[in-house]
Amino acid sequence: MVEKSIHEINRRIKDGSVNVVTAEEMVGIVAELGADGAAKEVDVVTTGTFGAMCSSGVWVNLGHSEPPIKMQKVWFNDVEAYTGLAAVDAYIGVTQLSETRGMEYGGAHVIEDLLRGKSVDVHATAYGTDCYPRKQLDTTITLDDINQAVMMNPRNCYQKYNVATNSSNRTLHTYMGALLPDYGNATYSAAGVLSPLSNDPNYETIGTGTRIFLGGAQGYITGAGTQHDPTNKFGTIMVQGDLKKMNPDYVRAATFPGYGTSLYLGIGIPIPIINERVALATAVSDADISTNILDYATASRARPKLGQVTYEQLKSGTIDINGREVTTSSMSSFKVARKIAGELKDWIKRGEFIVSLPVDRLSTQGVFKPMLQTQETPLVGDIMSGNVVTIKQDASVYEAAKKIIESAFNHLPVVSNNNSLAGIVTSWDISKAVADDKFDLVEDIMTKDTVKAISSETIDVAAYRLDQNNVSAMPVVDKNDQVIGIITSDDISKLLARRC
Repeated sequence: MVEKSIHEINRRIKDGSVNVVTAEEMVGIVAELGADGAAKEVDVVTTGTFGAMCSSGVWVNLGHSEPPIKMQKVWFNDVEAYTGLAAVDAYIGVTQLSETRGMEYGGAHVIEDLLRGKSVDVHATAYGTDCYPRKQLDTTITLDDINQAVMMNPRNCYQKYNVATNSSNRTLHTYMGALLPDYGNATYSAAGVLSPLSNDPNYETIGTGTRIFLGGAQGYITGAGTQHDPTNKFGTIMVQGDLKKMNPDYVRAATFPGYGTSLYLGIGIPIPIINERVALATAVSDADISTNILDYATASRARPKLGQVTYEQLKSGTIDINGREVTTSSMSSFKVARKIAGELKDWIKRGEFIVSLPVDRLSTQGVFKPMLQTQETPLVGDIMSGNVVTIKQDASVYEAAKKIIESAFNHLPVVSNNNSLAGIVTSWDISKAVADDKFDLVEDIMTKDTVKAISSETIDVAAYRLDQNNVSAMPVVDKNDQVIGIITSDDISKLLARRC
Protein backbone atom coordinates (compact mmCIF):
# COMPACT_ATOMS: atom_id res chain seq x y z
CA MET A 1 0.00 0.00 0.00
CA VAL A 2 1.46 3.34 -1.09
CA GLU A 3 1.15 6.18 1.43
CA LYS A 4 2.71 9.62 0.94
CA SER A 5 2.43 12.59 3.27
CA ILE A 6 1.62 16.07 2.07
CA HIS A 7 4.90 17.23 3.63
CA GLU A 8 6.86 14.73 1.55
CA ILE A 9 5.16 15.93 -1.63
CA ASN A 10 5.80 19.58 -0.77
CA ARG A 11 9.50 18.80 -0.09
CA ARG A 12 9.71 17.41 -3.61
CA ILE A 13 8.06 20.57 -4.93
CA LYS A 14 10.63 22.72 -3.17
CA ASP A 15 13.68 20.69 -4.26
CA GLY A 16 12.42 20.34 -7.84
CA SER A 17 12.05 16.54 -7.87
CA VAL A 18 8.24 16.52 -7.91
CA ASN A 19 6.44 14.59 -10.68
CA VAL A 20 3.29 16.45 -11.76
CA VAL A 21 0.90 15.35 -14.51
CA THR A 22 -2.51 16.51 -15.65
CA ALA A 23 -5.64 14.42 -15.06
CA GLU A 24 -5.78 13.83 -18.80
CA GLU A 25 -2.25 12.36 -18.73
CA MET A 26 -2.98 10.32 -15.59
CA VAL A 27 -5.49 8.10 -17.43
CA GLY A 28 -2.73 6.54 -19.53
CA ILE A 29 -0.27 6.30 -16.64
CA VAL A 30 -2.67 4.28 -14.48
CA ALA A 31 -3.57 2.12 -17.46
CA GLU A 32 0.13 1.33 -17.93
CA LEU A 33 1.41 1.11 -14.35
CA GLY A 34 -1.73 0.32 -12.35
CA ALA A 35 -2.92 2.36 -9.39
CA ASP A 36 -0.07 1.18 -7.16
CA GLY A 37 2.62 1.98 -9.71
CA ALA A 38 1.07 5.33 -10.58
CA ALA A 39 0.87 6.28 -6.89
CA LYS A 40 4.63 5.62 -6.56
CA GLU A 41 5.45 7.48 -9.77
CA VAL A 42 3.18 10.55 -9.60
CA ASP A 43 3.07 13.13 -6.80
CA VAL A 44 0.40 15.60 -7.99
CA VAL A 45 -2.38 15.49 -10.59
CA THR A 46 -3.73 18.83 -11.86
CA THR A 47 -7.28 19.45 -13.03
CA GLY A 48 -9.07 22.35 -14.67
CA THR A 49 -12.42 23.70 -15.75
CA PHE A 50 -13.58 26.91 -17.44
CA GLY A 51 -17.29 27.55 -17.65
CA ALA A 52 -20.12 29.87 -16.70
CA MET A 53 -20.37 30.10 -12.91
CA CYS A 54 -23.40 32.23 -12.07
CA SER A 55 -23.05 31.91 -8.29
CA SER A 56 -20.05 34.21 -8.15
CA GLY A 57 -19.25 37.75 -7.08
CA VAL A 58 -16.75 40.12 -5.51
CA TRP A 59 -16.69 41.90 -2.17
CA VAL A 60 -15.26 45.43 -2.46
CA ASN A 61 -14.32 48.00 0.14
CA LEU A 62 -14.30 51.53 -1.27
CA GLY A 63 -12.82 53.39 1.69
CA HIS A 64 -14.55 56.28 3.48
CA SER A 65 -15.63 59.41 1.62
CA GLU A 66 -15.46 62.96 2.94
CA PRO A 67 -17.85 63.55 4.56
CA PRO A 68 -18.50 59.84 5.30
CA ILE A 69 -21.43 57.92 3.85
CA LYS A 70 -23.12 54.70 4.94
CA MET A 71 -24.19 53.36 1.57
CA GLN A 72 -27.80 52.20 1.62
CA LYS A 73 -27.70 51.51 -2.12
CA VAL A 74 -24.82 51.54 -4.57
CA TRP A 75 -24.45 51.07 -8.32
CA PHE A 76 -21.33 50.27 -10.33
CA ASN A 77 -21.80 51.33 -13.97
CA ASP A 78 -25.54 51.28 -13.23
CA VAL A 79 -25.41 47.72 -11.83
CA GLU A 80 -26.73 47.57 -8.27
CA ALA A 81 -24.59 45.81 -5.66
CA TYR A 82 -25.60 44.46 -2.24
CA THR A 83 -24.91 46.86 0.64
CA GLY A 84 -26.65 45.37 3.68
CA LEU A 85 -23.61 45.53 5.97
CA ALA A 86 -20.97 48.11 6.95
CA ALA A 87 -20.68 51.60 5.52
CA VAL A 88 -18.59 51.18 2.35
CA ASP A 89 -18.55 47.42 1.72
CA ALA A 90 -20.57 45.99 -1.17
CA TYR A 91 -20.98 42.69 -2.99
CA ILE A 92 -21.13 42.74 -6.80
CA GLY A 93 -23.07 39.69 -7.98
CA VAL A 94 -22.27 38.53 -11.50
CA THR A 95 -25.90 38.03 -12.60
CA GLN A 96 -27.19 41.43 -11.46
CA LEU A 97 -28.28 43.36 -14.56
CA SER A 98 -27.70 46.97 -15.51
CA GLU A 99 -30.76 49.13 -14.86
CA THR A 100 -30.34 50.86 -18.23
CA ARG A 101 -28.64 48.29 -20.47
CA GLY A 102 -30.44 45.17 -19.24
CA MET A 103 -28.96 41.84 -20.30
CA GLU A 104 -26.29 43.54 -22.37
CA TYR A 105 -24.28 44.37 -19.23
CA GLY A 106 -24.23 43.06 -15.66
CA GLY A 107 -22.18 42.46 -12.55
CA ALA A 108 -19.85 40.07 -14.38
CA HIS A 109 -18.96 42.85 -16.81
CA VAL A 110 -18.24 45.25 -13.94
CA ILE A 111 -15.86 42.68 -12.44
CA GLU A 112 -14.06 42.08 -15.74
CA ASP A 113 -13.85 45.82 -16.43
CA LEU A 114 -12.23 46.39 -13.03
CA LEU A 115 -9.80 43.52 -13.59
CA ARG A 116 -8.82 44.94 -17.00
CA GLY A 117 -7.98 48.30 -15.42
CA LYS A 118 -11.00 50.16 -16.74
CA SER A 119 -12.71 53.00 -14.86
CA VAL A 120 -16.08 52.28 -13.27
CA ASP A 121 -18.66 54.90 -12.25
CA VAL A 122 -20.01 54.61 -8.71
CA HIS A 123 -23.31 56.12 -7.55
CA ALA A 124 -24.44 55.65 -3.93
CA THR A 125 -27.37 56.86 -1.85
CA ALA A 126 -27.92 56.83 1.90
CA TYR A 127 -30.39 57.91 4.58
CA GLY A 128 -27.78 59.91 6.58
CA THR A 129 -26.78 59.65 10.23
CA ASP A 130 -24.76 61.75 12.68
CA CYS A 131 -21.62 59.73 11.97
CA TYR A 132 -22.40 59.24 8.28
CA PRO A 133 -24.09 62.50 7.22
CA ARG A 134 -23.62 62.20 3.46
CA LYS A 135 -26.71 61.15 1.49
CA GLN A 136 -25.37 60.88 -2.06
CA LEU A 137 -22.06 60.05 -3.69
CA ASP A 138 -20.83 59.99 -7.28
CA THR A 139 -17.27 59.04 -8.19
CA THR A 140 -15.19 57.07 -10.66
CA ILE A 141 -12.81 54.32 -9.55
CA THR A 142 -10.42 51.65 -10.84
CA LEU A 143 -9.39 48.40 -9.18
CA ASP A 144 -6.30 50.13 -7.75
CA ASP A 145 -8.53 52.60 -5.88
CA ILE A 146 -10.37 49.81 -4.03
CA ASN A 147 -8.95 48.63 -0.70
CA GLN A 148 -10.01 45.01 -1.08
CA ALA A 149 -11.59 43.19 -4.00
CA VAL A 150 -12.19 39.65 -2.79
CA MET A 151 -13.87 37.15 -5.04
CA MET A 152 -16.10 35.00 -2.82
CA ASN A 153 -18.27 32.55 -4.72
CA PRO A 154 -20.93 30.51 -2.88
CA ARG A 155 -21.20 27.81 -5.56
CA ASN A 156 -18.66 26.92 -8.23
CA CYS A 157 -17.19 23.94 -10.02
CA TYR A 158 -20.10 21.48 -10.19
CA GLN A 159 -18.84 17.90 -10.17
CA LYS A 160 -20.84 17.45 -13.39
CA TYR A 161 -23.82 19.04 -15.14
CA ASN A 162 -27.03 17.68 -16.57
CA VAL A 163 -27.44 17.77 -20.35
CA ALA A 164 -30.13 20.18 -21.58
CA THR A 165 -32.41 19.65 -24.58
CA ASN A 166 -35.82 20.88 -25.71
CA SER A 167 -38.82 18.89 -26.96
CA SER A 168 -41.07 21.93 -27.48
CA ASN A 169 -41.81 23.73 -30.75
CA ARG A 170 -40.03 26.95 -29.80
CA THR A 171 -36.49 27.99 -28.92
CA LEU A 172 -35.80 28.19 -25.17
CA HIS A 173 -33.31 30.68 -23.75
CA THR A 174 -31.64 29.20 -20.67
CA TYR A 175 -28.46 29.22 -18.59
CA MET A 176 -27.48 26.24 -20.76
CA GLY A 177 -27.70 28.44 -23.85
CA ALA A 178 -30.28 28.51 -26.62
CA LEU A 179 -32.09 25.16 -26.85
CA LEU A 180 -33.51 24.67 -30.33
CA PRO A 181 -37.04 23.30 -30.92
CA ASP A 182 -37.86 19.62 -31.40
CA TYR A 183 -34.57 18.30 -29.96
CA GLY A 184 -32.62 20.57 -32.29
CA ASN A 185 -29.55 20.42 -30.04
CA ALA A 186 -28.29 19.34 -26.63
CA THR A 187 -25.89 21.38 -24.49
CA TYR A 188 -23.63 20.32 -21.65
CA SER A 189 -20.93 21.77 -19.43
CA ALA A 190 -17.84 20.80 -17.35
CA ALA A 191 -14.55 19.39 -18.57
CA GLY A 192 -15.15 15.67 -18.08
CA VAL A 193 -11.75 14.00 -17.68
CA LEU A 194 -10.27 17.25 -16.27
CA SER A 195 -13.20 18.15 -14.00
CA PRO A 196 -11.76 18.78 -10.51
CA LEU A 197 -14.39 17.07 -8.33
CA SER A 198 -14.75 14.10 -10.69
CA ASN A 199 -11.06 13.35 -10.10
CA ASP A 200 -11.50 13.12 -6.33
CA PRO A 201 -15.13 11.97 -5.95
CA ASN A 202 -14.67 10.97 -2.30
CA TYR A 203 -13.08 14.35 -1.51
CA GLU A 204 -10.01 12.82 0.13
CA THR A 205 -7.91 15.87 -0.76
CA ILE A 206 -10.58 18.51 -1.36
CA GLY A 207 -12.23 20.63 1.33
CA THR A 208 -11.94 23.72 3.49
CA GLY A 209 -8.48 25.24 3.12
CA THR A 210 -7.45 23.47 -0.08
CA ARG A 211 -5.24 25.77 -2.15
CA ILE A 212 -6.46 26.09 -5.76
CA PHE A 213 -6.00 27.89 -9.06
CA LEU A 214 -8.72 30.56 -9.17
CA GLY A 215 -9.01 32.99 -12.05
CA GLY A 216 -5.29 32.79 -12.82
CA ALA A 217 -4.16 33.32 -9.23
CA GLN A 218 -3.90 31.27 -6.06
CA GLY A 219 -7.13 30.95 -4.14
CA TYR A 220 -8.75 28.67 -1.59
CA ILE A 221 -11.74 26.47 -1.06
CA THR A 222 -13.68 27.81 1.92
CA GLY A 223 -16.11 24.89 2.20
CA ALA A 224 -18.83 22.97 0.43
CA GLY A 225 -20.74 25.10 -2.04
CA THR A 226 -24.43 25.83 -1.83
CA GLN A 227 -26.55 23.06 -3.38
CA HIS A 228 -23.74 20.58 -2.57
CA ASP A 229 -25.30 17.23 -3.48
CA PRO A 230 -22.67 14.52 -2.96
CA THR A 231 -25.14 11.63 -2.74
CA ASN A 232 -26.11 12.26 -6.37
CA LYS A 233 -22.52 13.07 -7.42
CA PHE A 234 -23.28 16.76 -7.89
CA GLY A 235 -20.77 18.20 -5.44
CA THR A 236 -19.91 21.92 -5.40
CA ILE A 237 -17.34 24.13 -3.70
CA MET A 238 -17.27 27.61 -2.15
CA VAL A 239 -14.14 29.53 -3.12
CA GLN A 240 -12.24 32.73 -2.33
CA GLY A 241 -9.41 34.67 -3.96
CA ASP A 242 -7.91 38.12 -4.51
CA LEU A 243 -9.35 39.69 -7.69
CA LYS A 244 -6.37 42.06 -7.90
CA LYS A 245 -4.03 39.13 -8.55
CA MET A 246 -6.21 37.42 -11.16
CA ASN A 247 -5.79 37.19 -14.93
CA PRO A 248 -8.62 38.45 -17.19
CA ASP A 249 -7.94 35.49 -19.50
CA TYR A 250 -9.63 33.35 -16.85
CA VAL A 251 -12.29 35.81 -15.65
CA ARG A 252 -14.63 36.62 -18.54
CA ALA A 253 -18.08 38.19 -18.53
CA ALA A 254 -20.77 36.67 -20.73
CA THR A 255 -24.33 37.39 -21.79
CA PHE A 256 -26.75 34.57 -22.50
CA PRO A 257 -29.44 36.07 -24.79
CA GLY A 258 -32.86 35.83 -23.21
CA TYR A 259 -31.43 34.64 -19.87
CA GLY A 260 -28.96 37.14 -18.47
CA THR A 261 -25.31 37.58 -17.52
CA SER A 262 -22.79 35.18 -16.04
CA LEU A 263 -19.06 34.89 -15.41
CA TYR A 264 -16.80 32.41 -17.14
CA LEU A 265 -14.25 31.48 -14.50
CA GLY A 266 -11.18 29.25 -14.54
CA ILE A 267 -10.65 26.88 -11.62
CA GLY A 268 -7.97 24.23 -11.21
CA ILE A 269 -7.49 21.95 -8.22
CA PRO A 270 -4.22 20.06 -7.62
CA ILE A 271 -4.73 16.58 -6.23
CA PRO A 272 -1.81 15.26 -4.18
CA ILE A 273 -1.43 11.52 -4.77
CA ILE A 274 -1.26 10.43 -1.14
CA ASN A 275 -2.28 6.82 -1.81
CA GLU A 276 -3.32 4.44 -4.57
CA ARG A 277 -7.04 5.11 -3.97
CA VAL A 278 -6.53 8.73 -4.95
CA ALA A 279 -4.32 7.66 -7.87
CA LEU A 280 -7.07 5.38 -9.18
CA ALA A 281 -9.71 8.12 -8.81
CA THR A 282 -7.62 10.54 -10.88
CA ALA A 283 -7.59 8.04 -13.76
CA VAL A 284 -11.27 8.72 -14.44
CA SER A 285 -11.95 9.11 -18.16
CA ASP A 286 -14.71 10.75 -20.18
CA ALA A 287 -16.21 7.29 -20.69
CA ASP A 288 -16.45 6.83 -16.90
CA ILE A 289 -18.43 10.02 -16.21
CA SER A 290 -22.14 9.84 -16.98
CA THR A 291 -24.93 12.38 -16.56
CA ASN A 292 -28.65 12.79 -17.21
CA ILE A 293 -30.35 14.27 -20.25
CA LEU A 294 -33.16 16.61 -19.13
CA ASP A 295 -35.99 18.12 -21.16
CA TYR A 296 -36.09 21.86 -20.45
CA ALA A 297 -39.42 22.20 -22.26
CA THR A 298 -41.03 21.39 -18.91
CA ALA A 299 -40.83 24.56 -16.80
CA SER A 300 -40.39 22.71 -13.53
CA ARG A 301 -37.62 21.74 -11.16
CA ALA A 302 -38.65 18.12 -11.92
CA ARG A 303 -37.74 18.11 -15.59
CA PRO A 304 -38.30 14.83 -17.45
CA LYS A 305 -35.23 12.60 -17.63
CA LEU A 306 -34.69 11.34 -21.18
CA GLY A 307 -31.75 9.04 -20.53
CA GLN A 308 -28.08 8.99 -19.55
CA VAL A 309 -24.95 9.67 -21.55
CA THR A 310 -21.20 9.76 -20.89
CA TYR A 311 -18.91 12.70 -21.51
CA GLU A 312 -17.22 10.59 -24.17
CA GLN A 313 -20.53 10.44 -26.04
CA LEU A 314 -21.17 14.16 -25.49
CA LYS A 315 -17.74 15.12 -26.83
CA SER A 316 -18.28 12.99 -29.94
CA GLY A 317 -20.64 15.69 -31.21
CA THR A 318 -23.91 13.73 -31.24
CA ILE A 319 -26.01 11.67 -28.83
CA ASP A 320 -29.08 9.50 -29.21
CA ILE A 321 -32.33 10.85 -27.75
CA ASN A 322 -35.37 8.64 -28.27
CA GLY A 323 -33.92 7.15 -31.43
CA ARG A 324 -32.86 10.41 -33.07
CA GLU A 325 -29.36 11.78 -33.52
CA VAL A 326 -29.00 15.10 -31.68
CA THR A 327 -26.06 17.49 -32.06
CA THR A 328 -24.22 18.36 -28.84
CA SER A 329 -22.25 21.45 -27.91
CA SER A 330 -20.36 22.40 -24.78
CA MET A 331 -21.10 25.50 -22.72
CA SER A 332 -17.59 25.31 -21.25
CA SER A 333 -14.19 25.41 -22.92
CA PHE A 334 -12.16 22.20 -22.76
CA LYS A 335 -9.29 24.03 -24.48
CA VAL A 336 -9.05 26.55 -21.64
CA ALA A 337 -9.57 23.82 -19.02
CA ARG A 338 -6.57 22.00 -20.48
CA LYS A 339 -4.59 25.26 -20.39
CA ILE A 340 -5.47 25.74 -16.70
CA ALA A 341 -4.39 22.21 -15.78
CA GLY A 342 -1.15 22.79 -17.68
CA GLU A 343 -0.46 26.17 -16.10
CA LEU A 344 -1.10 24.82 -12.61
CA LYS A 345 1.25 21.93 -13.43
CA ASP A 346 3.98 24.43 -14.39
CA TRP A 347 3.47 26.46 -11.20
CA ILE A 348 3.99 23.36 -9.08
CA LYS A 349 7.02 22.18 -11.06
CA ARG A 350 8.63 25.63 -10.66
CA GLY A 351 8.01 25.56 -6.91
CA GLU A 352 5.58 28.51 -7.07
CA PHE A 353 2.60 26.57 -5.72
CA ILE A 354 2.58 24.10 -2.86
CA VAL A 355 -0.28 21.68 -2.30
CA SER A 356 -2.36 21.36 0.83
CA LEU A 357 -4.76 18.96 2.45
CA PRO A 358 -8.03 20.40 3.76
CA VAL A 359 -8.57 21.17 7.41
CA ASP A 360 -12.05 19.71 6.87
CA ARG A 361 -13.02 17.48 3.93
CA LEU A 362 -16.17 18.08 1.93
CA SER A 363 -19.13 16.03 3.08
CA THR A 364 -19.71 12.84 1.07
CA GLN A 365 -23.32 12.50 2.28
CA GLY A 366 -26.33 14.70 1.76
CA VAL A 367 -28.74 15.82 -0.94
CA PHE A 368 -29.90 19.17 -2.30
CA LYS A 369 -33.45 19.78 -1.05
CA PRO A 370 -36.11 21.71 -2.96
CA MET A 371 -37.61 24.88 -1.51
CA LEU A 372 -40.28 24.46 1.14
CA GLN A 373 -43.37 26.27 -0.15
CA THR A 374 -46.08 26.85 2.42
CA GLN A 375 -48.60 28.38 0.01
CA GLU A 376 -50.29 26.26 -2.60
CA THR A 377 -49.49 27.22 -6.20
CA PRO A 378 -52.58 27.21 -8.47
CA LEU A 379 -52.36 25.18 -11.66
CA VAL A 380 -53.60 25.98 -15.15
CA GLY A 381 -56.18 23.22 -14.78
CA ASP A 382 -57.64 24.99 -11.73
CA ILE A 383 -58.69 28.15 -13.56
CA MET A 384 -58.87 27.31 -17.28
CA SER A 385 -62.17 27.36 -19.14
CA GLY A 386 -63.00 23.72 -19.78
CA ASN A 387 -65.98 24.39 -22.05
CA VAL A 388 -63.75 25.75 -24.77
CA VAL A 389 -65.22 26.13 -28.27
CA THR A 390 -63.00 24.91 -31.11
CA ILE A 391 -63.27 25.09 -34.88
CA LYS A 392 -61.97 22.88 -37.67
CA GLN A 393 -59.16 24.25 -39.81
CA ASP A 394 -61.17 23.68 -43.00
CA ALA A 395 -64.15 25.70 -41.68
CA SER A 396 -64.97 29.05 -43.24
CA VAL A 397 -64.14 32.43 -41.81
CA TYR A 398 -67.90 33.12 -41.68
CA GLU A 399 -68.40 30.05 -39.46
CA ALA A 400 -65.59 31.17 -37.17
CA ALA A 401 -67.15 34.62 -36.82
CA LYS A 402 -70.48 33.08 -35.93
CA LYS A 403 -68.90 30.83 -33.27
CA ILE A 404 -67.08 33.76 -31.66
CA ILE A 405 -70.32 35.76 -31.42
CA GLU A 406 -72.32 32.82 -30.04
CA SER A 407 -69.70 31.62 -27.53
CA ALA A 408 -68.44 35.01 -26.29
CA PHE A 409 -64.87 33.72 -26.70
CA ASN A 410 -62.42 36.02 -28.47
CA HIS A 411 -60.10 33.09 -29.23
CA LEU A 412 -60.94 29.85 -31.02
CA PRO A 413 -58.43 26.98 -30.94
CA VAL A 414 -58.29 25.46 -34.40
CA VAL A 415 -58.17 21.67 -34.58
CA SER A 416 -57.31 19.23 -37.34
CA ASN A 417 -59.49 16.35 -38.52
CA ASN A 418 -58.12 14.17 -35.70
CA ASN A 419 -58.93 16.97 -33.21
CA SER A 420 -55.29 17.81 -32.38
CA LEU A 421 -54.32 21.48 -32.06
CA ALA A 422 -53.49 23.06 -35.42
CA GLY A 423 -53.57 26.77 -34.56
CA ILE A 424 -55.65 29.56 -33.08
CA VAL A 425 -57.88 32.25 -34.60
CA THR A 426 -58.99 35.44 -32.87
CA SER A 427 -61.71 38.01 -33.37
CA TRP A 428 -58.98 40.36 -34.58
CA ASP A 429 -57.92 37.84 -37.27
CA ILE A 430 -61.53 37.63 -38.46
CA SER A 431 -62.00 41.42 -38.45
CA LYS A 432 -58.84 41.81 -40.50
CA ALA A 433 -60.00 39.14 -42.96
CA VAL A 434 -63.33 40.92 -43.40
CA ALA A 435 -61.60 44.29 -43.86
CA ASP A 436 -59.39 42.73 -46.53
CA ASP A 437 -62.44 41.10 -48.15
CA LYS A 438 -61.06 37.59 -47.52
CA PHE A 439 -63.73 35.03 -46.74
CA ASP A 440 -61.55 31.95 -47.17
CA LEU A 441 -60.87 29.07 -44.79
CA VAL A 442 -59.86 29.39 -41.16
CA GLU A 443 -56.49 27.74 -41.85
CA ASP A 444 -55.66 30.66 -44.16
CA ILE A 445 -55.92 33.27 -41.43
CA MET A 446 -55.10 31.33 -38.23
CA THR A 447 -51.83 31.56 -36.27
CA LYS A 448 -50.12 28.21 -36.78
CA ASP A 449 -47.25 28.45 -34.29
CA THR A 450 -49.59 28.36 -31.33
CA VAL A 451 -48.46 29.13 -27.80
CA LYS A 452 -50.08 26.49 -25.60
CA ALA A 453 -50.24 25.27 -22.03
CA ILE A 454 -50.84 22.03 -20.15
CA SER A 455 -53.18 21.67 -17.20
CA SER A 456 -50.48 20.59 -14.73
CA GLU A 457 -48.40 23.76 -15.24
CA THR A 458 -48.46 26.46 -12.59
CA ILE A 459 -50.15 29.78 -13.20
CA ASP A 460 -46.76 31.50 -12.88
CA VAL A 461 -45.43 29.56 -15.88
CA ALA A 462 -48.56 30.28 -17.92
CA ALA A 463 -48.43 34.00 -17.09
CA TYR A 464 -44.75 34.14 -18.09
CA ARG A 465 -45.45 32.45 -21.43
CA LEU A 466 -48.35 34.81 -22.19
CA ASP A 467 -46.15 37.80 -21.43
CA GLN A 468 -43.11 36.55 -23.35
CA ASN A 469 -45.15 35.83 -26.46
CA ASN A 470 -47.34 38.93 -26.18
CA VAL A 471 -50.58 36.94 -26.43
CA SER A 472 -53.71 37.07 -24.28
CA ALA A 473 -54.84 33.43 -24.43
CA MET A 474 -53.47 29.91 -24.78
CA PRO A 475 -55.21 26.63 -25.64
CA VAL A 476 -54.67 23.97 -22.98
CA VAL A 477 -53.79 20.55 -24.40
CA ASP A 478 -53.35 17.02 -23.07
CA LYS A 479 -50.41 14.70 -23.77
CA ASN A 480 -51.88 13.86 -27.20
CA ASP A 481 -52.14 17.56 -28.16
CA GLN A 482 -55.95 17.42 -27.88
CA VAL A 483 -57.54 20.70 -26.78
CA ILE A 484 -59.11 20.39 -23.31
CA GLY A 485 -59.47 24.06 -22.37
CA ILE A 486 -58.27 27.60 -22.77
CA ILE A 487 -56.63 30.04 -20.36
CA THR A 488 -56.57 33.80 -20.79
CA SER A 489 -54.79 36.73 -19.22
CA ASP A 490 -58.19 37.73 -17.80
CA ASP A 491 -58.43 34.38 -15.99
CA ILE A 492 -55.05 34.98 -14.36
CA SER A 493 -55.88 38.60 -13.47
CA LYS A 494 -59.12 37.50 -11.76
CA LEU A 495 -57.23 34.87 -9.77
CA LEU A 496 -54.64 37.39 -8.61
CA ALA A 497 -57.41 39.82 -7.65
CA ARG A 498 -59.09 37.15 -5.50
CA ARG A 499 -55.77 36.28 -3.81
CA CYS A 500 -55.18 39.95 -2.97
